Amino acid sequence: MSEKHTGEHSTPIKTPAQLIVVVVLAFVVPIALIVMLTQLVTSGVDAGKSNPAMSAEAVAKRLQPVGTVAVEPNQPALAAAPTGKAVYDATCMACHAAGVAGAPKTGDKAAWAPRLKSGMPVLYMSSMKGKNAMPPKGGNLALGDADVRAAVDYMVGLVR
Repeated sequence: MSEKHTGEHSTPIKTPAQLIVVVVLAFVVPIALIVMLTQLVTSGVDAGKSNPAMSAEAVAKRLQPVGTVAVEPNQPALAAAPTGKAVYDATCMACHAAGVAGAPKTGDKAAWAPRLKSGMPVLYMSSMKGKNAMPPKGGNLALGDADVRAAVDYMVGLVR
């Protein structure tokens, strides 16, 4: 039994020119809609300039940091080249005074003896690069190498 196909399937696009028009419109229409939508959304931006809350001064005031750091003028600041004791007090004492995480306690000759046997250059290097739980420069990377050496000299001077 053979069935006849009564209706032909037809498409509205009959020529290559019509196909080109449809393809071009498929790109142009969405782009035009997106451009119009962005214009609609941003059309209120210029109107806000007359608003006092949008003035340059008001915006700058809202963008200021929440707090500021103020240094007490009567507080002594570290000199350009801090002493070994000043560096020790500011950075090293936090761990070396109590022996935190295996740090040799300040003034403990027995704890410092094996470190002193390796020599001062090795001690300086481990202080600058870090060793075990101690981070480089005791965690204060702003310290110069001379400052770190001065702090090491100060601590070693307490056990000699």
